[in-house]
Amino acid sequence: MSQNEQKKQAALASLEFIQLGCNLGVGTGSTVNFLIDALPDIKDKIDSVVSSSVESTRRLKEQGFEVSELADIGRCDVYIDGADEANKHFHLIKGGGGALTREKIIAGASRKFVCIVDESKLVGALGAFPLPIEVIPMARSYVARELIKYRGQPVWREGFVTDNGNEILDVHNLSITNPIDMEQRLSLIPGVVTVGLFANRPADVLLTGGKAGVVRRDR
Repeated sequence: MSQNEQKKQAALASLEFIQLGCNLGVGTGSTVNFLIDALPDIKDKIDSVVSSSVESTRRLKEQGFEVSELADIGRCDVYIDGADEANKHFHLIKGGGGALTREKIIAGASRKFVCIVDESKLVGALGAFPLPIEVIPMARSYVARELIKYRGQPVWREGFVTDNGNEILDVHNLSITNPIDMEQRLSLIPGVVTVGLFANRPADVLLTGGKAGVVRRDR
């Protein structure tokens, strides 16, 4: 079974969490795109939908959805999104697509966070995937120097601007032994907008598509 088929399996399995009258938060990325493609079939269940990126908003509108602002909705019943890495504690690395800030905001404003991944995303320890950090442009060099103190190698994602008008540093070779503590510490560096560690607000449900089908884990 291909990786895309595993992603699609996980995305389709998440549909069961969308109940009648749902205020739905939709994430960003290749796995979420399979979810967006399937949403028209259950459109009558969805009261409102909020998106974490310009790209997902575009896709949702193509499927006939009116996309609401989180500020108007206030709270989502369920947020469905992918991840670049996930561990057994439901801690995640996200931000490979650069939408980490809006993703973290919607995750924080949602009653349930359902993470959909293929089995390649499951890891024993986070950090093989470079940790994305969104930074205010004027702070990029300063933040990079501070990150070196954590023995990571920050690399500027050249030519990329987030939907918020900021830049991304991808931190390679970072040893993330305590994701909760590291998320808190890195978030305090002046100029950091968002750290791509989702540990203080982890996923509630992890749906993993694999060769043997979808495995569900609940926190």
